[in-house]
Amino acid sequence: MVYGVLLMRCLYRVRPYELEPGSANALHRKWRDICIGELTGKETHREYKELCAQIVEAFDNFPIDESLKKPRVGVVGEILVKYMPLANNHLVDLLEREGAEAVVPDLMDFLNYSFYNGKYKSEFLGAKKSGEMVADSAVKLIRQIRKPALEALEKSKRFEAPMHIEDIAEQTKPFLSIGNQYGEGWFLTGEMIELIKTGVPNIVCIQPFACLPNHVVGKGVIKQLKKAYPQANIAAVDYDPGASEVNQLNRIKLMLSTARENLNKELSEAR
Repeated sequence: MVYGVLLMRCLYRVRPYELEPGSANALHRKWRDICIGELTGKETHREYKELCAQIVEAFDNFPIDESLKKPRVGVVGEILVKYMPLANNHLVDLLEREGAEAVVPDLMDFLNYSFYNGKYKSEFLGAKKSGEMVADSAVKLIRQIRKPALEALEKSKRFEAPMHIEDIAEQTKPFLSIGNQYGEGWFLTGEMIELIKTGVPNIVCIQPFACLPNHVVGKGVIKQLKKAYPQANIAAVDYDPGASEVNQLNRIKLMLSTARENLNKELSEAR
């Protein structure tokens, strides 16, 4: 999973700016196959830490052209729709075709959220005290497992490491109680705040049609987020087999239009 989210983060960052069409995907396939070889025992000459560093280095040195800046668009929402291209009508490909850079938070962070909730349950909902200890240990274990990838990203010139789950929780509390733990719960709001604070003010918040938890903690906080962060440009989009792709596309294009206007204004002011 660490290899997967690391490759995803690196690929989405460089692909919109590749000099030769298809070259980013080719580099991704190369390192994906190396990772598979390591995991299946077909390749045994690379250490886990070394491989994480080499992946980041390869994408760090990948030739790109960023002379034409593109709006960065975060993708958050219900866990399946967020990561499964078939469920979100290949949203990342759509964003890139429309001239944007997609930013998708790591799946590992959702695991962190799931374990971290044990602390609140123990403190406020009558769960056993051992639950808090298990939650704390699990979060620390995941952080230790991810450490080689996080360190490689932190040293990179092109990529950013994700926030710690404790920091995401703290910045979410002014908007939503950590007790909201159905579905993606408070973490969905936290991811949007993390994106906004790390230079990704444009966000597509996606969920299955009538998914009540995500409508509450996703759509329900957008107004307050925009009030706290005026630069936020958030579009909520429902995905369902019966939903109109035209309506989805129109909402995304409207968000992207605003994103381009804001980016051009920002670049003009910086000159």
